[in-house]
Amino acid sequence: MKTPKASVPNPAAVPKTAAKSAPAKAPARKKAPALDAPQLYLNREMAFLAFDQRVLELARDPAVPLLERVRFLSISCGNLDEFYEIRVAGLRQRLAHAVGDASLLAQLDAIRAATHELMDAQYRILDEEIRPGLSAAGLRLLRPEDLVGEGMEPLADYFVQEVEPVLSPLALDPARPFPRIQNKSLNFVVRLHGTDGFGRDTKLAVVQVPRSLPRVINAPDGAFVLLSTVVQVFVHHLFPGVEVKGCWQFRVTRDSDLFVEEEEVEDLRSAVEGELAQRRYGDAVRLEVAHDTPQEITNVLLAQFELTHADLHHVHGPVNLNRLMGLVDLVDRPELKYPTYTPGLPHRLQGEENEPFDAIREKDILVHHPYQSFNAVVDFVVAAARDPNVLAIKQTLYRAGLDSEVVKSLVDAARNGKDVTVVIELMARFDEAANIALATLLQEAGAHVMYGVVGFKTHAKLLMVVRRENNRLRRYCHLGTGNYNSRTARTYTDYSLFTDDDDIGADVHAIFMQLTGLTKVPTLRRLLHSPFTLHEGLMMRIQREASNAQAGMPARIVAKMNALVEPQVISALYAAAIAGVEIDLIIRGVCVLRPGLPGVSDRIRVRSVLGRFLEHSRVWWFANGSSHGPQAGGQHDKVVRRDDPSELFLSSADWMDRNFFRRVETAVPVLRPTHRARILRDLGAYLADNTNAWLMREDGTYVRAVPAAGEAPFTAQTFLLHHYQAPD
Repeated sequence: MKTPKASVPNPAAVPKTAAKSAPAKAPARKKAPALDAPQLYLNREMAFLAFDQRVLELARDPAVPLLERVRFLSISCGNLDEFYEIRVAGLRQRLAHAVGDASLLAQLDAIRAATHELMDAQYRILDEEIRPGLSAAGLRLLRPEDLVGEGMEPLADYFVQEVEPVLSPLALDPARPFPRIQNKSLNFVVRLHGTDGFGRDTKLAVVQVPRSLPRVINAPDGAFVLLSTVVQVFVHHLFPGVEVKGCWQFRVTRDSDLFVEEEEVEDLRSAVEGELAQRRYGDAVRLEVAHDTPQEITNVLLAQFELTHADLHHVHGPVNLNRLMGLVDLVDRPELKYPTYTPGLPHRLQGEENEPFDAIREKDILVHHPYQSFNAVVDFVVAAARDPNVLAIKQTLYRAGLDSEVVKSLVDAARNGKDVTVVIELMARFDEAANIALATLLQEAGAHVMYGVVGFKTHAKLLMVVRRENNRLRRYCHLGTGNYNSRTARTYTDYSLFTDDDDIGADVHAIFMQLTGLTKVPTLRRLLHSPFTLHEGLMMRIQREASNAQAGMPARIVAKMNALVEPQVISALYAAAIAGVEIDLIIRGVCVLRPGLPGVSDRIRVRSVLGRFLEHSRVWWFANGSSHGPQAGGQHDKVVRRDDPSELFLSSADWMDRNFFRRVETAVPVLRPTHRARILRDLGAYLADNTNAWLMREDGTYVRAVPAAGEAPFTAQTFLLHHYQAPD
């Protein structure tokens, strides 16, 4: 049976303040500073670098399996690459239009200092901790000096047979200027001595290494070597008859943000495709060179890329640590990785292909990925594609992946004669090319493909199936916090909610009608919807908690998300804390709110949980006068009372300007009491984590949580892996 609608508060309605009969107000606190004062907000870029530092700490944590430490080191490097490609590139663009802006110059100086420190730490961890650990485990990662002498002939043969044929050394002279260097590609500058076959002096050459070559190679005696090391040692094979005097690797990072004036282009897809062709050659923002590169060669490279010494990084190792990820994938040593596990399915979804509809019709289903399998979503779409009673499928796609099982099922559905409508976001950063390919595949199958709304990215995670049952149409919906991507669903934590609730179905239908038909703003019954009601609805709920606190009622907010940067929301949280609201924020990445400020945010606590899985779910809980909230430790009642007034939302949106005002997002209320209790239990586990949680201090720095005296270690992700149960 469904939860009676009358027993669930309407989340789209304006929240009510406390009743007049509430207890007397708490004593007034001293006057707080202006809540928009700059000193109450941290710098967003520095907050990101603090997050990447937390990721890097996992690479040096001896409690993390060795190859997983390699993975975290690679992730930290990849994070920093994207930071330069997008955030630093954006700051440099702003500075170009505001030459001499002191605040921008100071910000870039602070970023350069912090990134130099972060990169130095990355290479120290590689050399002082990761390499020795690999050697102790019998997995030597060879250096250039290890490739000389007896036993290395197989690598020389590998270079000649597998690498040399795809390399094209480019000598530099007036007829052959400096080649175009792709973003983040592996390159070498080679100093030469002697004359070529035409009798000309040859001094410098550039060797570009294509991405088609594997970056990690098996070496003799069970060792491994990076491709960059092999090229550096055997590069002389490319220059017969000329002496190689030196070879130094370098890498340039470029502006990779696409610029498409969406409102002025006639064909958005063609415009995006045109920009993609140029992304690899955007303005340079960072140059990495080997630590022993001669100064005169470094100066040549800086001049070539129009960079200064402030944009230069000397590295003591391979110029792209992200490529170490290949070692993790290549080595089959289970004891050096996280233990394997098999995610299950709620038992009501473990049936025949048409049973998802019967199970959902009985009552809503909640799935928590990756602890529970993403196959719940895939099987739902497969069943819809094959079921003769299904008439239509509508879905949003943001990051589905090139080899998407969901998309394959949508193609099958379209070929089976069903009405398939897909809203694909072409401007999903770094997934633009994949999404264009998916759009082409779907269009060729006969699906209706839309590219969202000009100027607003479609980031909502919505899937609706329309099925004929007993001479009427019924809507079955899936709403999630994560993307429809089977690969990332194995490592990202997200919630999936399946429902046939009439009000939610009507809301999802109205949103699709607006996305495809560009209708007026719909009036929704249950969902909050950006860029229309989501920000307003969130602000009203924060303010309601403040009013309840002032009236002496229970007042608390617990919110989990990836980032918090929107100033109006932060100001409202400060005001709520001043009024007496207890606020717990679980924010994986960037947070510019400052917790623990006396008289302002001393009731706000911020923690970041990092670990085996990437925390991606967005969950918001508002007490609304209820004392039945998340309890630290992961313990909780199995069922929330039906008359409990608190509100719980799952959302696709972080608390950022772009999510509220420049994207299509949704937040869906969780209606079923057992589901609410389960999510509150999960939130309690995150609040109790004393092992993989970092606690934010008022100055924006983080300290890793440790068990108190006599307290046992507790890790939220381990708790959820071992104890997560999903009663239906």
